[in-house]
This record gives sequence, structure tokens and C-alpha cells, in this order.
Amino acid sequence: MKSVAFRIAFSSLILGLSLCLPANATDVQNDTVVLGELDKVSGQVNTIKGRVGQAVTFGNLQIIARTCVSHPPEERPENSAFLEITQPQPKGPPKLLFSGWMFSSTPAISAMDNAVYDVWVLRCENSVSSNAH
Repeated sequence: MKSVAFRIAFSSLILGLSLCLPANATDVQNDTVVLGELDKVSGQVNTIKGRVGQAVTFGNLQIIARTCVSHPPEERPENSAFLEITQPQPKGPPKLLFSGWMFSSTPAISAMDNAVYDVWVLRCENSVSSNAH
């Protein structure tokens, strides 16, 4: 009889805890990244879209988004992209300037440190939805 009471109490505890904890949905994979770009020399700010896995050019930089994910609508807004930013060199392979995650809500946490250019993530989109706007 004690073991039945224990099981009921334990099950109630687990159920109660699971109702109190927030549910986390899976991030949404996207195929397009939207970047903000600043040329510090000219002061010009641009927005550019690029497909995940394909290089886009900004000045003399090559930017490749390896992945771009966003939180589902029921969660706090956030877009995250893993970017690789390189600069071609006259001789030899391109120089890697940045490789890592950038977050739309906090661009200063993981920024590219460059004297001429700033690049940051604005949002992630799917090409089907981005063509509709």
C-alpha cells in the first residue's frame, strides 16, 4: 500500500513540475539570412539577403551563412546565424575575419571586429516567405 501511495505522490510531483516548466519549441531552420552592413569609411548602411551556404559580397568581404535559425512565434523573438566572413588576399587563401554565431537581438555580443566594415544579423527568412513580401 505504501508503494502505491509513493508512486501516486511521485507521479503527481513530476506532473506538477512539468506543468510549471516552460515548454521550449524547436528553432525554425531558414534558408535565407538578412544582414545589416555598415561601411565605416563612407558611412553607408545596406541590407543584403543571402542564401544559406552561398557566398554574398560586401565590399571586399565574402560572407557565407552556414545556418540561420529563428525562434518559433510563441517564443521571444530571436534570429541566429552562423557566419563565416573572409577577405580575399592577393596571394594565398582568403583571410578568415570572423567565424561564429551572431544574434539579431544582441549584435554586440558576437560582432565582427573590422576597421572598415560592420556586419550584423537582422533576421532569418525562408525564400518562399521572403518572396511574398
